[in-house]
Amino acid sequence: MRICILMGSPKMEGNTARLCKSIIEELEAHNADIEYITLHGKNITPCIGCHKCQNAIGEYGCIFEDDMQGIVDVILKADVLVFATPIYTWQATTPMKAVMDRMYGLNKFYGEAPREVLNQGQKYALLATHGYDADYAAGPLNEVMRRWAEHSGLDYLGMYGVKDEVKDVAKNILNKQTPSLG
Repeated sequence: MRICILMGSPKMEGNTARLCKSIIEELEAHNADIEYITLHGKNITPCIGCHKCQNAIGEYGCIFEDDMQGIVDVILKADVLVFATPIYTWQATTPMKAVMDRMYGLNKFYGEAPREVLNQGQKYALLATHGYDADYAAGPLNEVMRRWAEHSGLDYLGMYGVKDEVKDVAKNILNKQTPSLG
């Protein structure tokens, strides 16, 4: 099985990267072929909604020549595409969101090209690291992923979210050390 993990965190040793590392080790133990792409630092031009990709028959067709071209080549070879991101204001990081928007060219639904999903049969999954509880913090992005997969006719495997417990532990320690005002 070919799995592409798009890692959207700017922190190469942060929570999301550590989560990915653990998952990659487990997947490799089961002989999965993993392609791990860190998005931070890549040149990914934001989608401008020009719809040129929607007229490209049988190909991605985006007008921008940047790092997204190579990312799409890897995406199209994957059986499972994993979006790994910390949650910032209920959404993916900027590079991850740029990739998601630029993947518009994989679905030919809105132009002259015949209706087609270039990554047909692929499965999507979401790995999210966040503060707050998973449903509150990552629920909106989880719903976006579910709808996106459904709209594209793809299977959505769901979300695995990990809460950053360090802040909670620090708050508890501080609260216990703070003198009572009552």
